[in-house]
Amino acid sequence: MHIGFVLALLCAFAAVSSGLGYRFGLWHFRIGFQILKWSVFLSGATLIILLAGMFFIQSKTRMDSFVGFVGLIICLVMVYVPYSWKRTLDTHPYIHDITTDMLNPPHFVVVSGLRTAEHHSIDYDGLEVAEQQKKAYPDIKTLVVGAEPEIVLVEAADILTKMGLEIVGSDADNGRIEATATTLLYGFKDDVVVRISAGDAGTARVDVRSKSRVGKSDLGQNAKRIRQFTNSLMLRFPKD
Repeated sequence: MHIGFVLALLCAFAAVSSGLGYRFGLWHFRIGFQILKWSVFLSGATLIILLAGMFFIQSKTRMDSFVGFVGLIICLVMVYVPYSWKRTLDTHPYIHDITTDMLNPPHFVVVSGLRTAEHHSIDYDGLEVAEQQKKAYPDIKTLVVGAEPEIVLVEAADILTKMGLEIVGSDADNGRIEATATTLLYGFKDDVVVRISAGDAGTARVDVRSKSRVGKSDLGQNAKRIRQFTNSLMLRFPKD
């Protein structure tokens, strides 16, 4: 039981280290994924060992049972979390560049200096991606709010900050804000640009684009981020 518990802890440590190692530049994220994969496999094997011990070892103390139970919980979490990620991956298209305006997407300016050769280009991924986005996220569209662009720009920056994004660039003259979202464990970065332009009769048109720096699929996070932003903006500028 105690051996199984130690193995469970080692698996959890390896899983966390897989992300932190990439975040701090110790290895490539693909190596981190390999470490995560093997830690999950070992967690599954440890889970079987602990279950066998819980059911078949008769001479268990209360401490043995408690340690075994904690080990089981750790292994179950270790197996379930990657499984849930895989299910999410399978239900979303393999795209990572989402925008409300697919014909004239907002352009990154400041972000172009933050991306390296290993990152995706700031260029829009094209019509094939646009078609996949239309099918997967038909609700991602340009937002029109009843306020002057200057006012909307200030509110948009505040919303992005409250969402936990880092503002990396702001251009009031061109109605553009650029920001970066960073994931907790791996430190993956997605870049966001908000474009605000004048609409009809005192309104403002708001377009948003969110693009991951690495990876083929974003697991729906870019679309989710755009929805969160636009929903928050609509609450600040409700329609009459």
